[in-house]
Amino acid sequence: MTSPSPSEARISIIGAGPGGLTCARILQRHGLAVTVHDRDAGPDARDQGGTLDLHADNGQIALREAGLLDEFFELARPEGQEMRRLNTAGAITSHQVPAPDELFKPEIDRGRLRDLLLGSLHPGTVRWGHGLDHVGGPAHGPRLLHFTDGTTTETDLVIGADGAFSRVRRALSPAVPRYTGISFLEAWFSDVDARHPDIAELVGQGGAHAADGERGMFAQRNGDDHIRVYLIQRLPADWITAGGLAPKDTAGIRARLLEHYALWSPRMKQLITDNDGPYVDRPILALPVPHTWEHTPTATLLGDAAHLMPPLGVGVNLAMLDASDLALSLANAATVGDAVRAYEKTMLPRSAETARALEGGAEHLLTTDFPDPGDDDPRP
Repeated sequence: MTSPSPSEARISIIGAGPGGLTCARILQRHGLAVTVHDRDAGPDARDQGGTLDLHADNGQIALREAGLLDEFFELARPEGQEMRRLNTAGAITSHQVPAPDELFKPEIDRGRLRDLLLGSLHPGTVRWGHGLDHVGGPAHGPRLLHFTDGTTTETDLVIGADGAFSRVRRALSPAVPRYTGISFLEAWFSDVDARHPDIAELVGQGGAHAADGERGMFAQRNGDDHIRVYLIQRLPADWITAGGLAPKDTAGIRARLLEHYALWSPRMKQLITDNDGPYVDRPILALPVPHTWEHTPTATLLGDAAHLMPPLGVGVNLAMLDASDLALSLANAATVGDAVRAYEKTMLPRSAETARALEGGAEHLLTTDFPDPGDDDPRP
């Protein structure tokens, strides 16, 4: 099959996260048709996660290409760039406060970013409740997308923006995410200024990190008076069930955590004991480094589907930059195959370089000599 012109091609994106939606928005700005498929029943089907810092040298570049940078700044929280390093007693040992006009990496909640991107797309662009089961059809195309509801769709290009456990990746690579040995346990705190004033004061307007060499904590101020705390430990991936606990046994998990953090001060232990609701277990996974695949003109990957890395401040930014590069390649190439090749020629070396730099980086979140706040702050 001869690779079609992008203007005549059927382009399918799997995954309505920031990367997939950014790619769709930029494609539509350049007059190219695209459909996004997502497994969620709708845009409000589940919590979208915490806050993101979008950097001027990647994430913001993508938003500029999407024509959404001004709207982003209207929604963003520049004060969220504040970063604190704490000791286990809760005292500040290092503190970065952004200048009043600092906009290098302002924060925005994932949900608000997603709403911004969704609202910019043509009506009907996203097909909700459409989880991909597998990609069929020959490598030279057309591809046949098999969905979990039993339906199929033929496409000329499938773009995997479907995260760590990408179904599109299976059509290109045998690689699977591996556990890094570091586990995050997420805790939520709502209405913090009124209900958790001590924690609100401890964390400030941005993020706060503490570690003792064996365990750590990272707390982030989100929008709407909300804080998320990530308890960071070097443990087996199944540490909760292996310890005879159920994932929803909040009291049992809390008791175990208090044993692990026994030498930390009562002030810091509030981040373990005072959370609203259950904990969320998040073992940290990563793809092999480097992760590459043989060029195929009918399928490619972006974001975590292509280069899942430890959560150290680059994930969503790289995903959005990938999305922008791919969309612009499609807008400017003679064929889809040429566009995919040009995109991967840029993206694969860039992601490999970053992944090498961050390989094993989750371990640094446990050390007392973690880089100064703002150098490479963690973003779960």
